[in-house]
Amino acid sequence: MVATQRRGRRIMMTPAERDAFLSKQRTCRVATVSADGRPHVSALWFVWDGASLWLYSITRSRRWADLRRDPRLAVVVDAGEEYGELRGVELSGTAVFVGEAPRTGAPCPELVEPEGMFARKNFDLDAMPHDGRHAWLRLTPDAVASWDFQKLAAERGR
Repeated sequence: MVATQRRGRRIMMTPAERDAFLSKQRTCRVATVSADGRPHVSALWFVWDGASLWLYSITRSRRWADLRRDPRLAVVVDAGEEYGELRGVELSGTAVFVGEAPRTGAPCPELVEPEGMFARKNFDLDAMPHDGRHAWLRLTPDAVASWDFQKLAAERGR
């Protein structure tokens, strides 16, 4: 069950707005917990399938090692330069490792859709190129919060 956003209801995105926003954005920031308890934040490309965020991570990264030890993570996707343009979504939960690691392209039915989406969105290709260095993480969020400051400007304009 996804936690309901309590604060900022006036500026939160509707599910349709959130899905459209996540479908258009390319880069997210992923926060993990290091072995010493320190947070670690790194940028990744992603795809959103309407229920889960799919992350394609280098398997020899600090992020991957952190998630192998403690699969909890938080992800922020945001956009905007000026205050009234700021929009974003924060998703948090537990990472699930999907498919082989590293990914070489062995058949994995669960990855057919996200790999197709990722290849089209990020590489303008029909099929996913595999480099033997990356693998898939799926985040089906336990909590989602969103904001769209454009709604404040629209409120003021009424």
